Amino acid sequence: MTSMRFVTFEAGGQVKPGVISDVDTVLDLSTIGYSTLLQFIEAGPDALEKAAAFADQSPASARHKLSDVKLHAPIPRPRKLICVGLNYRDHAAETGAQIPSVPTIFNKFATAVIGPGDNIVLPRVSKAPDYEAEFAFVIGRGGRHIAAEEWRNHVFGYTIVNDVSGRDYQRATSQWLMGKTFDTFAPMGPWIVTADEIADPHSLDIQIAVNGEILQNSNTRELIFKIPDLITFLSSVFTLEPGDVVSTGTPAGVGFVRKPPRFLRAGDDVVVKIPAIGELRNPVVAET
Repeated sequence: MTSMRFVTFEAGGQVKPGVISDVDTVLDLSTIGYSTLLQFIEAGPDALEKAAAFADQSPASARHKLSDVKLHAPIPRPRKLICVGLNYRDHAAETGAQIPSVPTIFNKFATAVIGPGDNIVLPRVSKAPDYEAEFAFVIGRGGRHIAAEEWRNHVFGYTIVNDVSGRDYQRATSQWLMGKTFDTFAPMGPWIVTADEIADPHSLDIQIAVNGEILQNSNTRELIFKIPDLITFLSSVFTLEPGDVVSTGTPAGVGFVRKPPRFLRAGDDVVVKIPAIGELRNPVVAET
């Protein structure tokens, strides 16, 4: 198998972990003993070897057409969804912020996570819902006090996150959490690409389009704190665990700095694209 893209999918009313094979086929990993993708990641390199062998000789009963299943967020309820603020040089410049010397870290609760195709629901109480295209990495082997040069040994793979943000709630206090963690404000997916598929994660094009209009268009080379920096910093404070998702920040072009501001509206179609990974598309609806 030339590519390893891991998903959480729903078929026949059951949600299962899977691996995409032959572009349009999902192989059901529950048939080889894994009940969730988180459990698969926790199993380490042996699980990857089993998945590769399974792809070569999986029974027909374990195969589903990709078009016949619903994809969920790859890790629907991550233990930790860790986010980095002001981590692109172009974004820091557009907001008038100084280049930070220490990463700005916040989080989103698992209740914010949705999958590809799910609705971003604009809350009645926020008047400034914004988009943020983000590149994320997923922890494989966990640990504490991880050295920067060891970072590749701790990354399972990469995915896409849209860090949807209620700017009015975010700016109401010095703590960003409440503006960041409304339900549905963490679209994630459509899958996790294994780390070995991307030679240099710090040289990836990233963009967001709303209704076909490209509003963010940058590259991960603009990251101020790169993956080794973030893993070392985060693990100096708390234990990183398998399946933790770290969303690395957003580039220039967010809605609140535009003149006039461009906030999300019901009816919008939002697509985050990182060609090396794929596309994450979500429609926008108003809260009822």
